[in-house]
This record gives sequence, C-alpha cells and structure tokens, in this order.
Amino acid sequence: LEHDAHFDLAFASRALCPRAEAEAFDDLDLVALVDAACFALERDELLRMVEVAFPGASIHVRGNEVAVGGDDAERVGRLIGELIAILQDGQELDPPLLSRTIDMIRADERPSEVLTTEVLKAAKGRRVRPKTAGQKRYIDAIASNVITFGVGPAGTGKSWLAVAMAVQALQAKEVDRIILTRPAVEAGESLGFLPGDLREKLDPYLQPLYDALKDMIPAARLAEHLETGVIQIAPLAFMRGRTLDHAFVILDEAQNATLAQLKMFLTRMGRSAKFVITGDLTQVDLPHNQPSGLVKAIDWLREVEGISVIDLDQRDIIRHELVTRVLEVFDKHAEAPEPRSKSRK
Repeated sequence: LEHDAHFDLAFASRALCPRAEAEAFDDLDLVALVDAACFALERDELLRMVEVAFPGASIHVRGNEVAVGGDDAERVGRLIGELIAILQDGQELDPPLLSRTIDMIRADERPSEVLTTEVLKAAKGRRVRPKTAGQKRYIDAIASNVITFGVGPAGTGKSWLAVAMAVQALQAKEVDRIILTRPAVEAGESLGFLPGDLREKLDPYLQPLYDALKDMIPAARLAEHLETGVIQIAPLAFMRGRTLDHAFVILDEAQNATLAQLKMFLTRMGRSAKFVITGDLTQVDLPHNQPSGLVKAIDWLREVEGISVIDLDQRDIIRHELVTRVLEVFDKHAEAPEPRSKSRK
C-alpha cells in the first residue's frame, strides 16, 4: 500500500536485549537491529516515543514483525533504517539517542551520518561524537577551515568539541601544541592580585576546558603535557606579541572580548596553526559601556575564505532537557517589551 511499510525485525537483540540470542539475516532490504519483543515490551518507552513523534503513523508489533501504516509510515521507515546504521556502529539505543534521531528525521536530516562520526577515542575508551546535525557541521568546519567561530547558547558543546578536535589534531601530529585562552573578565584582565602562579590564577576561569581535557586525555599524560608546555593555558591579555606556529588555539567565552582584543588574537596566527573561537552572545559579562567585539567580528569575517562561522541553537543543546526549556523561557521574556508602570494622576 502507498502509505504502509512492513519490517522484519527478527534480530538486533544485542542492541536492545543483551540477554537474547541474535540471529543474522542476509539480503533483506530493511532489517532493523531490534528484537520486536524487546521493542514492544522491555523497551516500551521507545515505542511510545515514536508514536508521540509521528502521530500520523500506526505501529503494530506482532512477534518478530512490525507493521507501520498511515501518513507518517515513510518517516517511521526512515527512522528504523537510520537506527540500523547507528546500532550497527555499536551504540546502545536509549531514550536520549532515540530522541535526537527522531528530531533529525523530522528535520529531514540523516542521523546516521551525524551519530556514527567519531572525533576521538578519549580516555577510558569513551568515544567523542557529535550528537546533533549542528555539532556535525561545527566539527566539519573546524576540520576544513583555518579559523572557525562556534556561536550558540550554553550546552551546545562548543568548547567540548573544540577541545576534542584539538586533542585529535595533537594525537595525529598535525600540531605540536594546544593553547587554551579566554578573557578573564571577572578579574578585569589583571590577575596579579590572585594567589599562585599564572596557571593557578587562571584555573577558575578555564575550568570547563580543563574538565574537557580530563575527559579526553589520561591524567598522567595530561599532567605531563601541562608541565612541558604541550598544552598551555594563558589569559587573552597575555597573548599579545606572540606568534603561534603549529598550534591548535581555542579562545573560549569570546563574547567577553572587545573588538581590539579579537583583532590582536586573530593576528597571532602563525604557520600551520588552527584557531577556534567560541562564544555565547546572550551571556556577555563586559561592562555596560563596552560592547562585545564578537558580534562585529563575526559580521565582518563571515564571508572571508578560510573562515567559517557556525551558529548553534537550542536544537544542539545536549545537557538536561530542562536547559532547552529554560533558555526558551528566558529568550521569550527577553524579547517581550517591559511593562510600563502606571502613572499616578
């Protein structure tokens, strides 16, 4: 029938039901790596998620078969086909992964091209992958451009993925060192009054980048890299006068840099260097009389060859789902005009 699809889901129990035996089939046009009994019973919440996402589809599970009918049958068929590739990649299907897959299907994107891309095999065997189409565009831009701006709200993985790409480049010997920097706005770019050496002074402001490094590099190796200068930490103000050759340089929280600081930073680039600038234009901490330089820098440089600007949004947030809702509420109220106070007669 035109709007009907029929799938043999006889194997894939290893993905959703590790206790079951998996049976391989050959020469099937569409074999979902899902045991139908597991899908319908033990993982019933997954089936409910698909039904809610595609209300125009009727989904019936019987034994080792799933029959899909209705106007959304084609999209549900694409969803199952995409899950095949994701599960064949060795990933475990859980509600967050299914939710992201559904979102990409509804946006007419290819989830398997995004979710099976591996950036880095991190410490403790963890694999770093993009989790949204926007994140995939971001890492692709970093790979193919000399300078990449990653702009978006909190939780979109801007800094974390930039660090992953830096570590991957270091491991591949594409660069000799990684340099992490950010404007120390809270300290007024004057860190002398804080106790400790330069790294200890700046640590509180670079903690998110340290956390990412700890996720991706074994502790002993990370300590060695920090000791020998293979990985360097420096406040943005201390970048003046340097030429950064053979380095992967990340400027984090760039919304708190002035236009003059961004110009100074971008002109530090030496041979075989790669720069990534991340920022969230909704979280500017500069004094009120000092505009963020990131807005103009992006506007001026967006069309320059070798420079890419990737705009991430709420769809790319990978923290708790409440983060997206919180940002939506704040954005809604930020756009609404302030209520006028009633004047007294």
